[in-house]
Amino acid sequence: MNKEKKIKEVKNEKDEGMGFLGHLEELRKRIVWAVVGLVIGCVISGVFIDKILDYVILAPSLNVNLKLQNLSPFGQPLMYFKLIFIIGIIISFPFMLYQLWKFVAPGLYMTERKWVSRITFFTSLCFLSGVAFAYFLMIPTMLNFAAQFGTKKIENIIDVNSYLSFITIMLLSAGLLFELPMVTFVLSKFGILTAEFMRKYRRHSIVVIMILAAALTPTTDPISMMIFAVPLFILYEISIFIAKAAGKKKNDVSKNED
Repeated sequence: MNKEKKIKEVKNEKDEGMGFLGHLEELRKRIVWAVVGLVIGCVISGVFIDKILDYVILAPSLNVNLKLQNLSPFGQPLMYFKLIFIIGIIISFPFMLYQLWKFVAPGLYMTERKWVSRITFFTSLCFLSGVAFAYFLMIPTMLNFAAQFGTKKIENIIDVNSYLSFITIMLLSAGLLFELPMVTFVLSKFGILTAEFMRKYRRHSIVVIMILAAALTPTTDPISMMIFAVPLFILYEISIFIAKAAGKKKNDVSKNED
């Protein structure tokens, strides 16, 4: 009887409060707040855009003596708008992620709702770690290779919008790929992914990682590919331990409830 009572209480925790219209209203509310956060992030990046451009975005090209040029009449205004939006996304990412979890939270058990702030923090940390890894290691290495490769008779003068696209792809790709441990944690908590499954398909994951590295790195040299691939191998191995720990904790909680 006590077990059945607990099950009913847990179900009531999930089912109480919201109908279909309530969920739609909550979704609208979270989207509005996410957009507000993005706008604030864009305003902040817009205020400091010149310093961000000079000391952050253009710095890697200056360190390897790559020359940038504008090839279209509205190339620079378009570049500024793109950059403001991209930096705005990076600044507001933790807040937008928090809004996503707040929307999901009403459908979770009471014990699961306690994860929201922790998951938001660690997910943001993983994303920013990926961005930092790309900026301080991947991008300088790739640009250095591009600057030194080939004959000296051909001068490397790059379109500034192509350069910005390269920087953007590297930063956002690395940021998202570094989310692997947190994605693993969440999926393991819900019983969708297990450490045994990840160990079983480890060899397959190596192939997938190498394909991702080849697709996301614009250069074809093996050094750049390995700089991208090796951290993903490490993240995959870390994710196996995370899946094991999350699965074990979930089983312990289930036993205590029984």
